[in-house]
Amino acid sequence: MLLDKCFIIAELSANHGGSIEIAKETIRAAKRAGADAIKLQTYTADTITLDVKSELFKINQGTIWDGKYLYDLYKEASLPWKWHKTLYDLAKEEGLICFSSPFDFSAVDFLEELNTPIYKVASFEITDIPLIEYIASKNKPIIISTGIASIEDIELAIEACKKMGNDDITILKCTSAYPASAKDGNLLTIPDIMKKFGVNSGLSDHTLGIEAPMIAVALGAKVIEKHFILDKKIGGADAHFSLDEQDFSKMVKSVRLTEELMGKVDYEMTEKKKKSRQFSRSLFIVKNVKAGEKITLENIRSIRPGFGLHPKFLNDLLGREFKEDFEKGTPMSFEYCN
Repeated sequence: MLLDKCFIIAELSANHGGSIEIAKETIRAAKRAGADAIKLQTYTADTITLDVKSELFKINQGTIWDGKYLYDLYKEASLPWKWHKTLYDLAKEEGLICFSSPFDFSAVDFLEELNTPIYKVASFEITDIPLIEYIASKNKPIIISTGIASIEDIELAIEACKKMGNDDITILKCTSAYPASAKDGNLLTIPDIMKKFGVNSGLSDHTLGIEAPMIAVALGAKVIEKHFILDKKIGGADAHFSLDEQDFSKMVKSVRLTEELMGKVDYEMTEKKKKSRQFSRSLFIVKNVKAGEKITLENIRSIRPGFGLHPKFLNDLLGREFKEDFEKGTPMSFEYCN
């Protein structure tokens, strides 16, 4: 992706409350909040796990979903595939980019039918190299989260993309905790990803606030992904760590302000800078002097404003004599001394 500014993604995920109308209004709200894109997730409970009621398939990780079986959670959270085209079309009408995270080959094929412009690989799928290769083979920009990834996992994922001739890769720093705590943020990983792997980098953020995206952008993040919900009263699997329209809008404004403040490397002497230099220090005659009087630290000093000689010439002037009488407050010049 060629990005001239940070690409801000509103993650719809499970925040649809089982209603396509809620999903549609969420897309409209994301546009109002300033998002660049809305992201879906394309799976069914059957394409992501098995309906097996054993401890192996029961969540017990200290999460908000503990005690649930994977199949039941994904059945509740999944976005019906029959909604996708309607949501893609609506996003286009609203001026948003719509794309998705596929979780198996059939989801990729389905998203290809919708001509999805981007693919996202979710954190827990970074080890599914065959899936990443299949996604990369579609020659679309690919965004990969690293929530559970080792360096080797990231290397393998990037190699899988490049093996398929796809170099349009963005790797997102991500903490797979819901919500994530500040102490686990480690946002300095973002510029290291860019340096170490030679790809775009960004942040998939699960913290509760908006500070992490601001810091991420200051560190060079090109993509920010944040879970978005129309109203937390809707509830659902992701509601607790999602931002509503008001908070997401604050985040977007903060990110854009951060970008503006970061600007570019700039040493140019603009007209404004040149004008402001009038308030810099320069050498002035600071007491009335007579012709033939020696220049000393008593009669010239470095003061504001900046209409006299540069202070660097002070030692060159000391010990010389004034050619004529001068009044206190006269900007110093080499022409005034022998």
